[in-house]
Amino acid sequence: MTGKNSTKQIEDLSAAEAKRELQHLAREIKRHDDLYYAEDQPEISDADYDALRLRNAAIEARFPDFVRADSPTNRVGTAPVEAFGKVRHAVPMLSLGNAFADEDVSEFLQRVRRFLGLAGEAPLDVTAEPKIDGLSISITYEDGNLVQAATRGDGEEGEKVTANVRTIKEIPHRLKGRRVPDLIEVRGEIYLGHADFQRLNAEQAAAGAKIFANPRNAAAGSLRQLDASITAKRPLRFFGYAWGTASSLPAETQDGVVQAFAGWGIPTNPLMKICRNVEEILAYYHEIGLNRASLGYDIDGVVYKVNRLDLQERLGFVSRAPRWAIAHKFPPQEATTRLNDIDIQVGRTGALTPTARLEPVTVGGVVVSNATLHNEDEIQRKDIRIGDLVTLRRAGDVIPQIVGVVLEKRPDDAKPYKFPHRCPACGSHAVREVDEKTGRADVVRRCTGGLICPAQAKERLKHFVSRNAFDIEGLGEKQIELFFEEGRIMKPADIFTLQAREARKPADDQLVNKKGFGTKSVEKLFNAIEARRKISLDRFIFALGIRHIGETTARDLAKALGTIDEFKRAVGAAVKGGRGSEAYADLDNIEGIGETVVDALIDFYGEPHNREVLHDLLDLVEVQPFVHTRVTSSPIVDKVVVFTGTLEKMSRGEAKALAERLGAKVTGSVSAKTDYVVAGSDAGSKLTKARELGVSVLTEEEWLALVGQAG
Repeated sequence: MTGKNSTKQIEDLSAAEAKRELQHLAREIKRHDDLYYAEDQPEISDADYDALRLRNAAIEARFPDFVRADSPTNRVGTAPVEAFGKVRHAVPMLSLGNAFADEDVSEFLQRVRRFLGLAGEAPLDVTAEPKIDGLSISITYEDGNLVQAATRGDGEEGEKVTANVRTIKEIPHRLKGRRVPDLIEVRGEIYLGHADFQRLNAEQAAAGAKIFANPRNAAAGSLRQLDASITAKRPLRFFGYAWGTASSLPAETQDGVVQAFAGWGIPTNPLMKICRNVEEILAYYHEIGLNRASLGYDIDGVVYKVNRLDLQERLGFVSRAPRWAIAHKFPPQEATTRLNDIDIQVGRTGALTPTARLEPVTVGGVVVSNATLHNEDEIQRKDIRIGDLVTLRRAGDVIPQIVGVVLEKRPDDAKPYKFPHRCPACGSHAVREVDEKTGRADVVRRCTGGLICPAQAKERLKHFVSRNAFDIEGLGEKQIELFFEEGRIMKPADIFTLQAREARKPADDQLVNKKGFGTKSVEKLFNAIEARRKISLDRFIFALGIRHIGETTARDLAKALGTIDEFKRAVGAAVKGGRGSEAYADLDNIEGIGETVVDALIDFYGEPHNREVLHDLLDLVEVQPFVHTRVTSSPIVDKVVVFTGTLEKMSRGEAKALAERLGAKVTGSVSAKTDYVVAGSDAGSKLTKARELGVSVLTEEEWLALVGQAG
């Protein structure tokens, strides 16, 4: 089997290896999409993300029969967050194909000419503009008035952020000027300038609030606030450069429409330029690259678009991107500096993560003093030693990383780094787990101390109160740090007994008399805690901090199991039965859940300390059943449905969503508990198993007739 970070040449992959790696890539890219688009907390650089997508596309090209229904090639962004209202885009908001070298740009122009049948000397104007590194937004105007704004989301549906967008001073509430259409959906990018970003982080630090990693994260986090008054305080900016649905357009070219935007009061980028051949395009790209640091805002490349709109219409779209546009990415920015030390940090799952402490250096206009070293294998592979002069890359302006060592400058006394085998927080053994199926050691070394490890306990508490978990106002990371150090909150249940315990303390030790607190702030905190004694099942599962269970997986579990009692029963049965048991298979068959997640659930619930924490917590909070937004009477209420093969009338995702709205449970594999298997074209092993088990098999037409969607 190919490894998690496989470097095996694609032409050397066997069919089985390719299929397994495509499965892994689909999940991994989806995870990074969720981190980037939904949580505004990317873990990897743009360059590393692009590499994952390129490898996925290359494997699909060699093994077209293995292209998955959830292939990243056919997906844009990630699903909108439930807390915001949803907006379905009348015209999908797609992403762009990427060019990484000058030759890729030449090939793009040649493809366009071949598709249109244009001779080499025929004119083909292309617009070029900086690619802003911000958050894509769609703003709808009716009769010139701003009526709706939405994020890109997954390209089909976005989050409704109208109230937030109205607070951005640069975005007009009413369009003025000539030839304003009755209806037009202006699209562009919301971003933060460098100076505004630095001021915002200084204000955040002074308030003890979250420090943003980069302007893109800050812009996304500022816009995606449930309280629009917070957005209003952030100095967000906007560039308009595209459009979706429109009753009419004011020009016949890309450049002409964007000029009209400016005339209506919409901010547009003055650096946009028309290029007439590949030489002009590449000259523009290299000039923008040279001036990148002085622009005052982050860009990660240049976007080229065929200028004539009639040619754009003829070219159309392929997969998740238009044929008439491409993004020419900048290479990662690099610098050299001295590695002063390596610190080991312990995360909430016990992972020991090495961080490089660097002599501060400016990379791409930003001062960098820390960088990720990933894991001990990476340190060993690159032979990174304390005291080395290292090459630092800030790829995609996200997370700085060390890419290599300047060996000729290595100090004579530099020694190979020895990764600790004991947890620096609690002294427990730190081990690398071995995958039973592959026999390979995990790349991460983890503390075995569990809940006795203060680093893990503290980090688990921070996760427990985080935004997508219990989200207790006034109890953030800073307060958890303080309360943990003082012994006030050591485990989740302590949060909900805090008020009662404080009342029993001597007056001089009560929180209300501590520096930085007062009667009103303490009362507000206690009220916020009280308000969170009721929580939905999906948020509760996520709050537990179980390894491999993020927000999406927690929701999948909650949707399938319904109540906390059923969650405990199902997981407890899997703990008792183990691998190969029916209870294990029942969890494994939940759509979106696999063996890795089931094993993590068993590891968590099989630990007595964790069951004790859960028991104590459930005595203090009410976990509300997962609410299905569906009809209560339909032919498929509570039926177990599996989709297989290629559907013609709708995508697999649409079919799944329809079934769930009508009360069915959709699973990923066929078992004796399956009621219906809906088989499209090229159905494979699932169809065979359904017939062996005597499960009812429906064609797509029969399925649509059953659920009242035929015709």
